[in-house]
Amino acid sequence: MKKHLGFFCLGLMMLLLLSPGSAVAQGSSTSQGKGPTLTPAQAKTGYEKLKGRWVRPDGGYIILIKSVDVAGRVEAEYLNPKAIPVSKAEATRTGAKIKLFIELRGAGYPGSTYTLTYDPSTDELRGIYYQAALQQNFEVAFIRVK
Repeated sequence: MKKHLGFFCLGLMMLLLLSPGSAVAQGSSTSQGKGPTLTPAQAKTGYEKLKGRWVRPDGGYIILIKSVDVAGRVEAEYLNPKAIPVSKAEATRTGAKIKLFIELRGAGYPGSTYTLTYDPSTDELRGIYYQAALQQNFEVAFIRVK
């Protein structure tokens, strides 16, 4: 009986640790200092690869990805050089490809969008920038600022 009770307590502790509100489930740092712990869902999406500061070399435009959750909701900023409001930012996955969509809503950017794909071999974001005011598409690339 004591053996079964021990397994039950261990299972209950694991359930509490991995529940949605727990620090481990949210990807917070562990007490051992090994950095964030990813849940299986976070590891499966691969969205954490998008986090960071990205610069477009042809103009110095910056996308700052602060966070991406497992549902693909992205907390992002766009700088040119000052902040331009981001009205929508989301990550999606199609097969092995991770995609990032950002919509801007600022003066001179009424509905301009970035539709980008993450390239793991070069650690770049590549895709199309739609300049809404001009109604034109431009091929663009962003490199990670290290």
